[in-house]
Amino acid sequence: MSSRNPAVFSQRYRAFLFDMDGTLLNSIAAAERVWSRWAERHGLDVQAFLTTIHGARAIDTIMRQALPGVDPEAEAAWITEAELNDVEGVVALAGAVAFLNRLPADQWALVTSAPKALALRRMQAAGISMPAVMVTAEDVASGKPDPACYVLGAQRLGVPVQECLVFEDATVGIRAAEAAGADVMVVTSTHLAPMATEHACIEGYEGLQVVREADGLLTLREKIDSQRAVF
Repeated sequence: MSSRNPAVFSQRYRAFLFDMDGTLLNSIAAAERVWSRWAERHGLDVQAFLTTIHGARAIDTIMRQALPGVDPEAEAAWITEAELNDVEGVVALAGAVAFLNRLPADQWALVTSAPKALALRRMQAAGISMPAVMVTAEDVASGKPDPACYVLGAQRLGVPVQECLVFEDATVGIRAAEAAGADVMVVTSTHLAPMATEHACIEGYEGLQVVREADGLLTLREKIDSQRAVF
């Protein structure tokens, strides 16, 4: 575990907001199988294109290509259907399930660029229970890096987004969290190359503990504090 920004380990938060793909679970192989087929069908440079897909909504990824005669909504629906049918190899990141299970149910939310049906499918495939609060692709008009999704996630929990810690892995998601005014923890488990970031980083959740203070606020710890209750 790396704490380049140890401030997040002393800050107190009202809630945690989690991205899904690359942050709670690894779906890279499945996503790239589907997007590779799509890119080949449209004559794109597959390897170059695959570097652009992570963290963003399918419709936003498609619209960025500005392909003539392409209906982004129809193509995004095709992507979603294909991804719903391919969850082979989708697994939870190390320690993620146990970490989430220790969080109070009303103090965390899922904030993903995936459509709701795909989020449900992948979380189930990875063995992760769905939270009480979630924000998916359908809930916002503009996807990451627009901060609307994280602002909405905090609103649904009834807390200010500036008092939340966001767990992210992708550049567009990190930018969304920054724009929302939240602190960020970068999860690097699925990164193929080091990311240049000033934010705190973790490879997984195995060494991460969360303390719920007497006033209900959450604090992260890299080791168990025996003087307080750890959830």
